[in-house]
Amino acid sequence: MIRIVLALLSAACTACTCAAPGPSATPDTLARIVSLIGPAACTGATQCRTIGVGERPCGGPENYLAWSVTSIDPAALRLLVERYREERQAANARSGEQSTCNILPDPGAVCVAGQCRPGGRDRDPA
Repeated sequence: MIRIVLALLSAACTACTCAAPGPSATPDTLARIVSLIGPAACTGATQCRTIGVGERPCGGPENYLAWSVTSIDPAALRLLVERYREERQAANARSGEQSTCNILPDPGAVCVAGQCRPGGRDRDPA
């Protein structure tokens, strides 16, 4: 699951003009977020949420990750996500990167085979 999430994040940044993490935007923060989310176990969609991660040069998240309310402290997740957003915002400012400035919609989350995954219509903010 972690490999899939990291591959999706990498593909998302390759598809746009997102800046690669700079010195203060370490992959360690993203890895900590993915580790905290873990397998995102669920028994139903009501346990699944999405959270926007990163910061595009024109604003808004670079991607969304699905997580489960059954195994995460939402406040701890929000703190890490905010830290990563600030790191990416600083890296974007330093690099001068630009993007298409389109808004990446929240895909919502669903419970598939016991794991929360992006892609549902039901959305509930963290």
